[in-house]
Formats: sequence, structure tokens, C-alpha cells
Amino acid sequence: MTTSPQGPLAGLRIVEISGLGPTPFTVQLFADMGAEVIRIARPNSGGAANHVLGIANDPIERGRDVLELDLKATEDLAIARRLIAKADALVEGMRPGVMERLGLGPADFPENPRLVYGRMTGWGQSGPLAQTAGHDINFVALSGALGAIGTPETPVIPLNLVGDFGGGSMWLAFGIMAALWHAKATGQGQVVDAAITDGIAGLLGMVHGLAASGLWSDRRGENLLDGGVPYYGVYPCKAGGHFAIGPIEEKFWAEFQHLMGFAPGELPDRADRTLWPELRARIGARFLEKSRAEWEAIFEGTDACATPVLTVSEAVSHPHNVARGAYLRHEGIVQPAPAPKLSRTPGAIGPGSTLARIGREDALARWSA
Repeated sequence: MTTSPQGPLAGLRIVEISGLGPTPFTVQLFADMGAEVIRIARPNSGGAANHVLGIANDPIERGRDVLELDLKATEDLAIARRLIAKADALVEGMRPGVMERLGLGPADFPENPRLVYGRMTGWGQSGPLAQTAGHDINFVALSGALGAIGTPETPVIPLNLVGDFGGGSMWLAFGIMAALWHAKATGQGQVVDAAITDGIAGLLGMVHGLAASGLWSDRRGENLLDGGVPYYGVYPCKAGGHFAIGPIEEKFWAEFQHLMGFAPGELPDRADRTLWPELRARIGARFLEKSRAEWEAIFEGTDACATPVLTVSEAVSHPHNVARGAYLRHEGIVQPAPAPKLSRTPGAIGPGSTLARIGREDALARWSA
């Protein structure tokens, strides 16, 4: 049985209905901060939410116990109801209406008026697409984010960071915390309808602001933050690897030019868009004169806003990430450490196996009070 760490959310009880990506990551955030989580999973599923993707030892599965129940069986459904009736929050990612048909919808727990009911979907609980299937790439596409990311020739998929986790998990977690705060003050729970498309729209707020100010074009590769400008982009180095630069402010731009070996006034005026192709070519040619490691030694510790583009495995061992404790090894698996870092009640990964299966009586006994 997993024991919750004594983080800032110690004492908070969450029931998680097993689902893909965004819901287990949301719950991981709560578990890392001390919440006690019981996942209800399908029988014979192994308890893992992402088993259909073939992911073994998934860090976002950490910090909860798993109770396998068949929610279509009367006895198992009754156990689920008893747990939810004692929970502070429930997290589910079913299609709209599924939980209601099971008798586990938001209106089915009058005995727990403080219950915060967190719902995670791609399209939301309402709208023309609410009942249709979709994955991260579809939600990012329809929200406008995918069309804004990539080269002039084609959009580039930003992994599932923008949709599932950025527009989904983070917004659901924030919504649940906001609802829990309200429940604490009023005794009234509520439904948190977190749609990934809504969350992505929120993430694009600054882009809409730039557009309203005449500073954003819908054409990829013409904007400040999409690689359109030569001084905010990625360049290949000699013998492989890339460097990322972003010296937007003048003082950082001056230091960047100096460390690149350019004399003041040697490069084309970056304020003149017609000179951007030449400026990009000059910077690119200079980067090709040295290896990534050589450039890293030159820029390390400076304000030039220039950093090596690391692989995922390289990032784990970078000195800054090591010093920050950004990654740790838990049960033989290298994974991100709980974040953010709190000064008085830091988060921690609970002891025990990543997915500890528990019996029905154990689950009910734990939340009997």
C-alpha cells in the first residue's frame, strides 16, 4: 500500500477513474504534493492508465494505489460509490455521459456536497464535437496552436506537451484547486469541465494579444517566437548538434554578437526585415565553424541567451538540472522530480511500488472516517 508523502496536500483524498495521459498526469501532480489517491481501474488491466500505449514504468503513474473494479457489476459499483462519497475530489476522463450512465455522475453524490468533480476531455462536456473521438494532435490542430508551430512549409507536432499536458492537465489541476478552495469556504463542491481545446486557447492568449497589436502573422516563420526572426531560433553546429538563441533585448544581443566574434556594426541591422536572410546566413555560417561543445563553453554562464539543444537523456545529466535536482531515480527509473519546489512543505514521491494494487477492504477501511 502506498503511503502519501507529507506534502502541502496531505489529507486530501482523490479518487481517480483510470484514463489516458492528461488525467494520470493531473493526479500525479496532486500525489507528488501529498494527496492520497486511489485509482479505480478495469479488472485485468494491470492498473496502468497508459497500458494501451505500451508504456511500461510510466512516471506519471506514480504515487497512487490501484483498486480494480468492474463498474458494470453491482457490488463493485457500490464500492466505487462508497469511496467517492468520502473523497474530496474525483478525476475522470470519460466521454460526456459515461459516468452518468454508470450512476457515478456529479449529481449522484448528494451525501458528499463538497465533492469537486474534475472532468478531463479533449472537446469539453458540450459543443458540436463533445461526443467525437480525438487525440492531442487533433485538439492542438483545432485550437490554432499546431498551425502556428513549425516551418513555413509544414506544422510541426509539439509532442503532446501543448495539448494533453499543457492545455489539459495543468488547467484541470488549477481548476480542481480553485474548486477545492471554494468548497473549503462554502461547503459546496462543483464540476470542473476542463477541455483541452479551452486550455490551449488560454495558452495562446499572448499570441492573440500580439495579433490584436498587429505583431503576429498567421503565416508560420514570420513572427518573433516562431523562428521567423534570425535572433530567435535554432542553428546547426559543426559536427552535429544544434544551438538555440534568443537574445531579444539589445543588451543581450550585444553580448551575443561579441561572444560570436562579430565586431560592433559588423552584422546587418536586425531591425531591417529585408536584411534578415543575410543576418540568418551570417549567424548560421559562424555556428558551423565550431562544435556544439565549443559553443557551449563560450556561452556558458553568460547573458547571451544561447544554449545547446539537448536530447532528453542529455538534459538529465546537465549540471544545472543536476544542481536543481530536476530529475531523480525512483525504483530504478530516471524521472522528473516533484515540482515546483516548496520551501516549507516540499513534494515527494510516495514510497512503495509505482502502482500498488490494494484490496477492496483495504480501500474502504482507509477512508472509513
